[in-house]
Amino acid sequence: MADPIIVFDLDGTLVETAPDLLESLNHCLRHLNLDVVDPAEIRRYVGFGGRIMIERACVAHGHPLKQDELETVYQIFLEHYEGNMPGKSEPFPGVLDAIKAFHEAGYKTAVCTNKLEGLSRRLLEGLGIDHLFSAICGADTFAQRKPHPSHLFGTIEMAGGDPERCVMVGDSRTDIDTAKNAGIPVVAVDFGYTDQPVHMYEPSKVISHFDELTVELAERLIQSAFPQTA
Repeated sequence: MADPIIVFDLDGTLVETAPDLLESLNHCLRHLNLDVVDPAEIRRYVGFGGRIMIERACVAHGHPLKQDELETVYQIFLEHYEGNMPGKSEPFPGVLDAIKAFHEAGYKTAVCTNKLEGLSRRLLEGLGIDHLFSAICGADTFAQRKPHPSHLFGTIEMAGGDPERCVMVGDSRTDIDTAKNAGIPVVAVDFGYTDQPVHMYEPSKVISHFDELTVELAERLIQSAFPQTA
């Protein structure tokens, strides 16, 4: 029988990566002779992967990129970002304690992110926490990525989890839509990377600190979504 599982988004949910994403984005903008992005603005651009982050920032700076130029700049971004990992990135307060509590309760944990899988693994390895996850699945792991539900379902299957005893944890509309598309309850953190307050996207629950992400909360959400599994 498959185990219950908590599936985390990565950037803005599990790990505070904004300082390093910002530095690599600004590295690209300098290459294009554009003004850099202010730290307060970074949440406007992240959440859909590196290409879209670059594309959005360049449009906002009045320099929309053609596809070939975008690919060139994206490779510059990847080289800079990968070369500086894990940089200043670190897990959000309380998340490691929450993961420990879930493991002690028999839950698996996994990562489902629109960051490339290789970058995701390298970041989590650099932070020394990759061993906590039964699966680490990125934008290029499967044929589809978030918000397509197959990205989440594939992550659950790869981790050996039960899709009817699962909770998704994320910080953006992408994560919330992914979980809803899969029919899985979703907890949204309100401190992540989104240009609108996450409550507007109607997740199952909003939390402001990982001490609110408890086994009891997960079990309530699962029972509500899948009463037949109770």
